[in-house]
Amino acid sequence: MDSELEPVALTPQKQDNAWKHCEIYKYGDRLQMRCLYCRKMFKGGGITRVKEHLAGKKGQGTICDQVPEDVRLFLQQCIDGTVRRQRKRHKSSSEPLALPPCEGETMLVDVDNGFKSPGSLDVVVQSESFSGGRTKQRTYRSKSNAFENGSASNNNDLMVRDMDNLIPVAISSVNNIVHPSFRDKENTIHMAIGRFLFGIGADFDAVNSVNFQPMIDAIASGGFGVPAPTHDDLRGWILKNCVEEMTKEIDECKAMWKRTGCSILVEEMDSDKGLKVLNFLVYCPEKVVFLKSVDASEILSSADTLFELLRELVEEIGVTHVVQVITKCEDHYVDAGKKLMLVYPSLYWVPCAAHCIDKMLEEFAKLDWIGETIEQAQAMTRFIYNRSGVLNIMRKFTSGNDILLPAFSTSATNFATLGRIAELKSNLEAMVTSTEWNESSFVEEPSGLAMNAITDEAFWKAVALVNQLTGPLLRALRIVFSEKRPAMGYVYAALYRAKEAIKTHLVTREHYIIYWKIIDRWWEQQQHIPLLAAGFFLNPKFFYTANEEMRSEIILAVLDCIERLVPDDKIQDKIIKELNSYKTAVGVFGRNLAIRARDTMLPAEWWSTYGESCLNLSRFAVRILSQTCSSSVGCRKKQIPVEQIYQSKNSIEQKRLSDLVFVQYNMRLRQVDTETGGDTCDPLSHNRMDVLKDWVSGDQACEEGHGSADWKSLEFINRAQVVRIIDETEELGSGFDDIEIFKGEKEVRDEDYYTNTTEKVFA
Repeated sequence: MDSELEPVALTPQKQDNAWKHCEIYKYGDRLQMRCLYCRKMFKGGGITRVKEHLAGKKGQGTICDQVPEDVRLFLQQCIDGTVRRQRKRHKSSSEPLALPPCEGETMLVDVDNGFKSPGSLDVVVQSESFSGGRTKQRTYRSKSNAFENGSASNNNDLMVRDMDNLIPVAISSVNNIVHPSFRDKENTIHMAIGRFLFGIGADFDAVNSVNFQPMIDAIASGGFGVPAPTHDDLRGWILKNCVEEMTKEIDECKAMWKRTGCSILVEEMDSDKGLKVLNFLVYCPEKVVFLKSVDASEILSSADTLFELLRELVEEIGVTHVVQVITKCEDHYVDAGKKLMLVYPSLYWVPCAAHCIDKMLEEFAKLDWIGETIEQAQAMTRFIYNRSGVLNIMRKFTSGNDILLPAFSTSATNFATLGRIAELKSNLEAMVTSTEWNESSFVEEPSGLAMNAITDEAFWKAVALVNQLTGPLLRALRIVFSEKRPAMGYVYAALYRAKEAIKTHLVTREHYIIYWKIIDRWWEQQQHIPLLAAGFFLNPKFFYTANEEMRSEIILAVLDCIERLVPDDKIQDKIIKELNSYKTAVGVFGRNLAIRARDTMLPAEWWSTYGESCLNLSRFAVRILSQTCSSSVGCRKKQIPVEQIYQSKNSIEQKRLSDLVFVQYNMRLRQVDTETGGDTCDPLSHNRMDVLKDWVSGDQACEEGHGSADWKSLEFINRAQVVRIIDETEELGSGFDDIEIFKGEKEVRDEDYYTNTTEKVFA
């Protein structure tokens, strides 16, 4: 059933505080909620039932036993406050207002211990006109019993009973207008937050942390006078409690590691001071967790030392749990990985698929005609993004959308940005043909000649072909990094589609073989590891649409995985027997339910649901299909100062810093990329300069008198986001019958093809 649940983003309309502590899904026409802490699913009852569950209030549901105490206390206070307000509203409703406010109005009542005298109260109502957005203010005065609106007055009484001081009363079914005093209060709070974050040098993306709004809510629930934590509190009991929380979460993951297996991810980081650090993480479908980091400045020079480090990690996690260890594909990793597989015959060492695909894109960019196309586009974006006036005009015509799209690496960013530019082609053409552009001073700038590319059909033809050749590789890269589903069952098919697309667009072998050779050279590393081929074979979405010859090409990979990942000979024999039932789709595998679910369910879920009759094969399939293919994760690890651990020479402080990084990294991994989470969308942010430098860093300053680089003159408008495909795997389709694609490098011998020119590509 989980596969039929469609995640729903939290919208500003969902004001109740309990929404922040549950996941929202759409099931048909109904909304369902899942508790973030105990994972209980609520199929009805609304947010009130979830709030009672979290607050520990006796209602119609169970009580959460894993919610943090501060969250429970806060929601209890929210429920108690709601009950009090309802009682007061019920009490005051027995004496209705003689003059009801107009539709679309919000009333602000300031009462100090009730009415002391008839002349002590003004009730201000702020109303918004429905045409033009102008506002006009009306005032009810209890002293004269008069209604004032300009020169108009009425003798209607306004009766107000005992209320909390300064309560906004929402009385509109059309608009809920916020009084200016509330806007001022909000601005004051935001200014205080800004001063704090600016003062400590925090990154702007700090406000996107999933912990930011809960912190504000916790402070607000405490009221005035709550003291701030001290320096010693943060370094002491608070950090200690956070470490214990994270350790408990990791311990809870071990049960999942046992059921689905897990992958050890080895990330390599280079600090600004030349320090090399290895981060060790553990992946399973439920969660990715960070374990620790080590100073690898000397380790990486010795494959034996690296092997010993990996061996200790495997023992720590549990040999029976580890399916694969994923690293980069440099020689020292290859040597250490091979030794690891000799010592532990029940696991694989695997080169990072994301790194391999990125290397393919990097080599594509080195081809002359592609490199020239990228440079032409970069000259255009450098002109736009170094002049706030031009940037304003561009964003006006693109409905606020940027033409830059940061991605995993510099190479991926180059091609992703070309794809975004192509999507906005008509918008850019409308911009450079508009009166606003042609009458501006920017047209006269010498560097403005770069904008001529927008009206150059040869440029757009080149961009279109580049996108056709590299778009499927970018899709494969996004699948590898997907947080929605493990990539193991999809990457083999994604690379097939990438080669198929190149062959389709270029047709002639001497043309498409240039690009195939690049892909095959890097993909050959993966072809020696049978896990990806086995993932394709065991994914029913693809297996039943591949022809017999293709299945025979990859069955050896499945057999290799059985022998390595299943040490028990008797279970191996049972899996081989059960494999025939899957191949011929007999029994449960051939039922209409199972056939329809091939395209709708995650492959591991499909096996868990329909593989009961082949229990040994099902467990084996789930173990493979639950793995990732990349050693990198989605969080921006460069923002986590791992190197600070090794700069300290004091052992106590070094351990404290290590615990701090442990907490920071795991909190970043918990961060969900949503509209309100994740990193900033601003391509000019310094956090994006590692991949966008060539697209926004101008070689020449703006000429005097032609535009301004003043950021304060930028106009910030709401973005009409470009619609993008959410599920990349849907585009992989069905039908795998080109055996030449799978044979790859074995059929490619002629090195002379690699020297083909631009003229041949476009012939």
